[in-house]
Amino acid sequence: MKSTLENKVAIITGASSGIGEASARLFAAEGAAVVLSGRRRDALGKVAADIAAAGGKAVALAGNIQDEHHQLALVDAAQRHFGGLDIAFNNAGTTGEMAPLTDISSESWRDTIEINLTSAFLAARHQIPAMLARGGGTLVFTSTFVGYTVGFPGMAAYAASKAGLIGLTQVIASEYSARGIRANALLPGGTDTPMGRSVSNTPEARAFIEGLHALKRLASPEEIARSALYLASDLSSFVTGTALLADGGVSMTRT
Repeated sequence: MKSTLENKVAIITGASSGIGEASARLFAAEGAAVVLSGRRRDALGKVAADIAAAGGKAVALAGNIQDEHHQLALVDAAQRHFGGLDIAFNNAGTTGEMAPLTDISSESWRDTIEINLTSAFLAARHQIPAMLARGGGTLVFTSTFVGYTVGFPGMAAYAASKAGLIGLTQVIASEYSARGIRANALLPGGTDTPMGRSVSNTPEARAFIEGLHALKRLASPEEIARSALYLASDLSSFVTGTALLADGGVSMTRT
């Protein structure tokens, strides 16, 4: 049976842990050659080494997604090592400073916007031409339900930056879908990742966040990775410009 991503080449950012790591392993297992980005060189290298040991193809390129040169280098690596680019999972991000709006510093606000939103713009600006050269491709951006269906106190910068990703996704889809490039946003609910644990950092906080979800638990990174695989693959061939909730029912539950 043909693998879901056979003969595809994918960039995955934030791939040294959490959703990005789980997606890197899953995409490679499904046949993709993967170019991995993350800030932690050793952790990123281990993910790539594990993929290679399992028979997959992976290149690790540590760097800062805010750096346009790094975004260009990721595309160059995909073309140089694997012949092109078909998929980009722009997943890396930050929660930023968590405080009431009037207490958030201007510097922290700008930094959160730069990491979560501007970096995605820089990524897409270089990924799209590479995909057009292959006749099409798929972009997936990790957004969130926060600022889309729910406003959590203390998360203004995070919510604004991630909501901006949905707008960016819709415009990319409207501009490039007719040319074979689909763009979608993935909106996870609470997920058991290092970044997620920074918010649910006590047993009481975790229990509270779990209780907000209809499923009464957090997602595993692997569960969110499977939703990313859906959007990245031809399984979602008629899906573009959407905000896909994979949120365990947190957006609709009131119990």
